[in-house]
Amino acid sequence: MSSLAPALEAFFTSWLLNQRRASPHTIAAYRDTFRLLLGFAQARLGKPPAQLDLADLDAALIGAFLDHLERQRGNSIRSRNARLAAVHSFFRFAALREPGHAALIQRVLAIPPKRCERALITFLTRPEIDALLAAPDRSGWTGRRDHALLLTAIQTGLRVSELTQLRCQDAELGTGAHLRCHGKGRKDRITPLTTQTAAVLRTWLHERDGTPADPLFPTRRGGPLSRDAVEFLLTKHAGTAAQHCPSLLGRKLSPHVLRHTTAMQLRQAGIDISVIALWLGHESIETTQVYLHADLALKEQALAPTTPPHTTPGRYRAPDTLPAFLEQL
Repeated sequence: MSSLAPALEAFFTSWLLNQRRASPHTIAAYRDTFRLLLGFAQARLGKPPAQLDLADLDAALIGAFLDHLERQRGNSIRSRNARLAAVHSFFRFAALREPGHAALIQRVLAIPPKRCERALITFLTRPEIDALLAAPDRSGWTGRRDHALLLTAIQTGLRVSELTQLRCQDAELGTGAHLRCHGKGRKDRITPLTTQTAAVLRTWLHERDGTPADPLFPTRRGGPLSRDAVEFLLTKHAGTAAQHCPSLLGRKLSPHVLRHTTAMQLRQAGIDISVIALWLGHESIETTQVYLHADLALKEQALAPTTPPHTTPGRYRAPDTLPAFLEQL
């Protein structure tokens, strides 16, 4: 058997699952990366995956694989870098297991991530928020659920995975109303609720009539909503809202836009960026700095106290036609 197969098996079972306790999302992303990589190596080298050796995955092949992701598969630079991060993680593990391949491993680890452009974040304005929350038809059970979910998402800034994992017992709607969630990085946090959001959730919980362990926002069959289901209902209600709010026409909204909206509302209310980082559950405050760049009002406030330069706008004046005529003689 080659050296690659047992190393890869140990990486997923011993390292990721047992020692690192990686999340299911991380394991699935790494799994898909190596499915693609092994398939690419098989097509390029003509060897089945079980016969591939660690030496076959050299820096040249990894570089060609990354180019293949961008050019043939149409992956973005961010997706390409995420695949590279998975490869780097495996080779760092392999460095301890296969010291005989140290030089090859170092060359692979030296492959840098590609720099990519960072666009400004997208968020909703107050009229757009009002139009989106008014879009669900609250005469039906599904519309009332969707309204409660959208309001909760906009007010709390929870990730879509955190929203779909909420249980009825996670909503504390008495004095000091708040939501408890188990978020990214296995971090538990508590997010306070406004009086309006708490009232909507209180009414929804009474109608939902589930046990404490049941999903807070269930499907018709009682199971938790999937990420795709949340994206679908958001797209549907955004289309309805666009009929009354023209600025939403043609815009593609994702659940993360609602999270950005929460952060921008807090930023525009003058909340310190470190508090926003705690609110959103960011690992580092540097992640939250993006909201400073997107806050135009903050930049306008910084510009207001400055003294403008003493200059007057110039205006072009056409030359007199008579001298122009004489110059042509």
